[in-house]
Amino acid sequence: MKADTPNISKVSPKTILLIFLLITGIGIIVLLQTKDDTLNLSGKPRLGKGVRAPDFTLSGLNGKMISLADYQGKVVLLNIWATWCPPCVEEMPSMEKLHQAMNGADFEILAISIDASGAGAVRTFMKKHRLSFTALVDPKGAVKNLYQTTGVPESFILDKNGMIVEKVIGPRDWASPEAVRFFRDLVRVN
Repeated sequence: MKADTPNISKVSPKTILLIFLLITGIGIIVLLQTKDDTLNLSGKPRLGKGVRAPDFTLSGLNGKMISLADYQGKVVLLNIWATWCPPCVEEMPSMEKLHQAMNGADFEILAISIDASGAGAVRTFMKKHRLSFTALVDPKGAVKNLYQTTGVPESFILDKNGMIVEKVIGPRDWASPEAVRFFRDLVRVN
C-alpha cells in the first residue's frame, strides 16, 4: 500500500505565485532590516552613529560657498529638507526655537534644501517663516545622495569632531526641553 504523498501537479498557479511573493517579501524585509554591511547593495559604507560625517560644499542663500568643514569644533544639526515637504515645514519653527535657545553656543544648524528651483524658493520660504539659521541649497541632491537619505526630512546630529551622534528620520520637535538639553550637553561634553 502506498503512503499518501502530495501531488505537486495539483498545486494551483495562484498558490505557487502566493508562495513566491511571500518568500520574496520576507527576503526584502530581511535585507531592509539588516545592519550588516555585507548586504549593503549600494557599495558605499553606511552612515550612522560613530561614523565621520562626509564633507561637502554648497551655496548659501547669499551665493557664498559653505563647507561642513567650516563648522569643525561646533555641534551641528544637519537637516535635509524641501519647501514642498509638509513634515519639513512642520518642524521648521522648532528648529528656529532651538537655534535661538543655542545662540552663542558652539552650535549650528545647516538646513540643506533639495528644492530643484534653488535659492529663490528657499530664500522666500525662510523669509516667510522668519527663519534665521543657515540654509544651503542642493538642487541636484548631491548631499542627499552622499548621506544616503531615503526622504525628507532627515537629520544628522554631529559632534564637535564631525562624528555622527544620531540620525533622525522624519520631523521632530527640536525645541522640546529634552532636545535643547541634549544639544547643550553635547556642546559641553566635547
